[in-house]
Amino acid sequence: MKVKPIADYYSKKLAELLVNYSVSVGAGEKVVIEGTSSASDLLLEIYKEVLKAGGLPHISPTLPEQDYAYYANASEKQLDAEDPIEAFMVENADIFIALFNRDNVKELSNISPDAIARRRRAKKRITEMFNKRESEGLLRWVGSIFPSNNLAQEASMSLEEYRKFAYHACLLNYDDPVSKWKCISKEQEKLCNWLNNKETLHFVGKDTDLTMSCKKRKWINCDGKLNMPDGEVFTGPVEDSANGTIRFSYPAIYMGNEVENIQLTFKDGVISDFSASKGEKFLKAMINTDEGSNHIGEIAIGTNYGITKFTKAILFDEKMGGTMHLAIGDSFPATNATNRSTIHWDMLKDMKSGGRVYADGELFYENGKFII
Repeated sequence: MKVKPIADYYSKKLAELLVNYSVSVGAGEKVVIEGTSSASDLLLEIYKEVLKAGGLPHISPTLPEQDYAYYANASEKQLDAEDPIEAFMVENADIFIALFNRDNVKELSNISPDAIARRRRAKKRITEMFNKRESEGLLRWVGSIFPSNNLAQEASMSLEEYRKFAYHACLLNYDDPVSKWKCISKEQEKLCNWLNNKETLHFVGKDTDLTMSCKKRKWINCDGKLNMPDGEVFTGPVEDSANGTIRFSYPAIYMGNEVENIQLTFKDGVISDFSASKGEKFLKAMINTDEGSNHIGEIAIGTNYGITKFTKAILFDEKMGGTMHLAIGDSFPATNATNRSTIHWDMLKDMKSGGRVYADGELFYENGKFII
């Protein structure tokens, strides 16, 4: 009897979880499935699960080096042009299932930051349309990942080790991962309900003293419905309320560019000063992308204590228990936040050694753990 490879088993299990739990595909729903062609095995499993659920799937693959080819060859007119096919899908799809893989994570490292920022601005209408349809309940989405050699290398793991790490972070090592995610959802909902009644936040840590208002903002329970793996609670702060400084512990990676030792200072919600020991030119270009890119779009605390290692894949890293993260740029309308930008860049800080978070002056998080 031929035994199926363990990777095939987990790909099928992840596809089932994404389709039937994360986005709950229903009969007749139009589903766009996005991912690099090297993740074809998982894309195909997702495709089959959508069909089983009665959905109408369409696979939209990305080729290796496609993005590099675009930036290396596109004219200024093309950089500024909206992609009509992408716009059509965002206007008409009911669900997006995306795999956030790159065949070469350094693919865009030598592309001009100004060109990347320019392209992000060209996508503004599509980004706003996506957010609007999501906020109106007309569009659902989930993002996940396909464990691949290049991601394993970035994480300094063998492919076998990385697959185990990735699939366990999704709780696929349990017979019934859906039940596990539902339990996590209940616990995190209690925390979100508590935070929804608070008005101010104060983050303290190494080279960090940052305050902001979260008055009338909604905290979101990340329980596997938007990302897989998941595990965080977040909100969007009042746009003009952030004051103080924060230094991030880990490299911040965006569009293949790695920026190290970032420090941001805020005054009345706006980044008033910034520095980085590596990649400062790219950081500056992203901060200056548009009117909203120099504000905080998201503030969050990671709750997935099964993720214990920084892997340079933000889908995992931002969920790591014992960390918090801040995103500059676009906020999520579901939080009642109003900052709009064509970028959303998460930056991660370790809170396990001396980190503290206060809500309305009450200490509720210390040394990487909730204490309420």
